[in-house]
Amino acid sequence: MLAETICSAVSAAGLGIAAVTAYRKRFLTATRIAAYSLVPVGLVLTGVVEWLAGIAFKPSIWLGFGVLGLSWLLFMTTRAIERRSGTTRAERKAARAAGRNEAVAPAASAPSLGAGATAGPAAAAKPQPQTKSKKKQEAAAPGDDFSDIEAILKKHGI
Repeated sequence: MLAETICSAVSAAGLGIAAVTAYRKRFLTATRIAAYSLVPVGLVLTGVVEWLAGIAFKPSIWLGFGVLGLSWLLFMTTRAIERRSGTTRAERKAARAAGRNEAVAPAASAPSLGAGATAGPAAAAKPQPQTKSKKKQEAAAPGDDFSDIEAILKKHGI
């Protein structure tokens, strides 16, 4: 009841200001003021003001707003933590998938070291001599050699 009275008074005052503005031959501005001043009466007649007054005085509705706020806070916290980690969801998913693949076959994603791999770390540290075919590949145009890139992509399953 009080909200409807206040809205009616605001509308009446707005229409009065619009009339004074129209008297000063500023018709476009007067029309705009009249449009704004009719909004509160329209809200009262449609029942929006009564609905808002009913919401404002019910504790269960405020509890619902609190739960929505808590949900939003949890969502934003997880987003902030995700951004600080510096990884995306796709990168973490790929890392988990790579972890599962290593658990099944750990040597599948590790680079092959040839026959010297079983001899121990000293044999693995000794450089292997380059073959002539490898030298020919390096002597070819640098744009033609994509074998390293292909190996990396195959390693990551792409």
